[in-house]
This record gives sequence, structure tokens and C-alpha cells, in this order.
Amino acid sequence: MARNQLILSAFFFNPQGDHRMSWRHPRAPGREVLGFDYYRELVQAAERAKIDTIFVADHVSIWDSVKSGVAHYANARLEPLTLLSALAGVTKHIGLITTASSSYSEPYNVARLFASLDHISGGRASWNVVTSAMDEEARNFGRDGNIEHAFRYQRAAEFLDIVKGLWDSWEDEALLFDKETGYFADPDKVHVLDHRGAHFKVRGPLNVSRPPQGHPLIVQAGSSEDGKNFATAHADAHFAIYSTREDGIRYREDINERLARHGRRPESFKILPGILPIVAASEAEARDRQDYLQTLLPDRVGIDLLSSWSGIDLSAYPPDGPLPQLPDESTFNGGRTSLNRVKQWA
Repeated sequence: MARNQLILSAFFFNPQGDHRMSWRHPRAPGREVLGFDYYRELVQAAERAKIDTIFVADHVSIWDSVKSGVAHYANARLEPLTLLSALAGVTKHIGLITTASSSYSEPYNVARLFASLDHISGGRASWNVVTSAMDEEARNFGRDGNIEHAFRYQRAAEFLDIVKGLWDSWEDEALLFDKETGYFADPDKVHVLDHRGAHFKVRGPLNVSRPPQGHPLIVQAGSSEDGKNFATAHADAHFAIYSTREDGIRYREDINERLARHGRRPESFKILPGILPIVAASEAEARDRQDYLQTLLPDRVGIDLLSSWSGIDLSAYPPDGPLPQLPDESTFNGGRTSLNRVKQWA
């Protein structure tokens, strides 16, 4: 029986390390993370090591809704599509996954950005579709707070359909570049989309020809009920976080049931489980390194993180006391994956 191939992806969220305070480590880079050389060296090393892909996550805001946010973790970094376009030119094989928000973008722009990255990279682009869970993001786009959770996913489904339709607005052989006849393209193979839906009106066609992959790989990264339903209906791969092998087995079984409802087979859909390894010569040394990183996290930041994830201001509660009643997922408008992780820890 053939075994499934393991997909290895290098995850970049905080470019100085995925622990919230890893930027404080004596060996962590500083201003280098705002230059290209740092990323080029990292990604070329990943490609030499046969890592399949890099995954650059993103928010369209800084974390400043709490007092400690800007002071201790402002979350300021390079815009990822610009970065990946540059990295495409210094790599040959590694996949290039990055995030674009369906709540705070327009389908036409997203379609042309990822089509362009796919052309530049020779067919290595991948879009991680997110609906954005942070109020800080909403306030950068004319809103007082985030869009209602279920509505975000309804809008995202239409958004994704439009993007795929725009990628398909050019057939594979539509571009001619025929200098003799003067035909740049075959007009019979370039199609108007003319989408008119509940949330968008988009005429098309796209002003970038069909991507080399046809449709760049679609990844989704939310583990709420709405998120898993969206992923199994629309995505090729799904980023998820769980704590044990048993949790992972149950998660995969749940995903397989949802895939079946959409007439899809499990082998058509990959799960990318997130892990945060601490590499050391021994388990004891690894635990020492973990403990050291934890000492770099101010109590204030830890409490503010829990407040942000749970939607409850915990600043008035004793740090060593019990948590108050946490919100029900069905009525929570923030990041439900983060809320459920807090419940597991509690």
C-alpha cells in the first residue's frame, strides 16, 4: 500500500521566530528582517534542504488594541506578495504560499496578484484564503469592528469563485504574440466573466493571462465549523493546529466526512499540521530553550494575548486565578480557532 507523501512547509509569521518573544533572543535578527538578504538566505537554505514550500502568513494591521501590543509585539513586517515575488527570482523549486484576506481585498486585485506570482515563479504560487478575525484589521478598512463570522465565509466563497473565474477568463492558448498577423491574442479564447452576485459585481476578463497552474493552489487556515466547511468545499489544502496524534486522527476523520458531503475524496485534500519544533541535542536542552523563551514573555503580554484570543478583557483578573466564563463559539465574532485553543488550555 502506497504511503502518502509528507509535505514539509517552513512557516513564516514572525520573521524572527514563531514564539511571540523570539525577537528578544540574543541570536535573533533585528532590522535585517526589513531587508531582502535575510529572507533570501533562509529560503535558499530551505530549498537546499528539500523543504516543499514556504508559508508566509499575514495580517493587515498591527496588534495595537491592547496596551502591550505596539511596545512588545507590533507585528511590523514586509508585505508578503512583494517579498515572495522577489524570492521567486532567487529560487527554482520551493512552493510560495501566502495570505490574502477575502474580507479586506477585491477579487480582481487578488486574482491578478497571484496570477502574476504564478507566472514569475514558473507555477509555484499558492493563496492562503483567510477571512480576517481581528478588529484591528476591520478598522483599517472603514469598519468599527469585524464582519460577522458566518457572513465573512459566505462572502469568501463568492470571492474565491470570482478569482477562479478570472483565472479562467484566459484559455491556455489565448496568447498568440503572432508578429506576422498582428494578433496579440485570440479574442475567441478571452472571456468576459460578468459576475453579478450578492457581494460583488466583476466584469473581467483578467489583465494577466492564465496562470501556469491554471488555478494556483488554494490553502485555507481556519478550524472553526465555518472554516472547515469552507476548506473542504473549496480548498486544496488546510492548515490546522492540534496537540496530539490522536487529535490529528480525529481531525482528519472529521475533515474526511466533510469532504464526502462535497463529493470529494480524501486524497484530493492535504492537511498541513502546524508544529513549533525546538531543535537541540537532547530533550533536556530543548526544554531549557523553551523555558528560556518563556522567560522573555512579559506577564502583561501573555494576559493581553489571552484577552485578544478570548474576546474578554482579563486585565482585572488575578494572573494565577481561574479564567471567567469563555464565550460560546457560535456567537463569537473573533478568531474561533484561537478561542478553542484557549478553551483547551483552560
